[in-house]
Amino acid sequence: MTSRFNAARELWSKGLFPLAVACAAFLLVAPVAAEEIRDDRREIRQDTREIRQDRREIRDDRREVRDDLGEIAEDREQLREDRRAGDKEAVRQDLDELREDREELRKDRAERREDRRELRQDQAERRQDVREMRRDRRELRRDIRQDRHDR
Repeated sequence: MTSRFNAARELWSKGLFPLAVACAAFLLVAPVAAEEIRDDRREIRQDTREIRQDRREIRDDRREVRDDLGEIAEDREQLREDRRAGDKEAVRQDLDELREDREELRKDRAERREDRRELRQDQAERRQDVREMRRDRRELRRDIRQDRHDR
């Protein structure tokens, strides 16, 4: 006949100890993995906000380009009228305005290219963050399944 002490020690060594280790491991791993997932979600939300901002900037730049094209068309029309009238001073002013409008158009187009580049970069960052979050979730599920299997 075994003593209660030996029976308890045998039960602990064969059944409860591995279960206790598995539970402890899960309690240590789960919060870390959950925090990683929260961080990934936070990064995804930030990337989404940046993407929306980039798209707004692109829309604004497109409006500016349309406005610049309208001004250029008006300046060309004024230039034609001044040429027909033979007003050399007005023609010179119209050409200066036309050059300024073209320079502004170049700048707006450069800003638009930069905004599109930023948009592509932000979209790539968001895709990477989504991949990382999915990887973290898979790892967490795998760890949970492994802990259940170990019991």
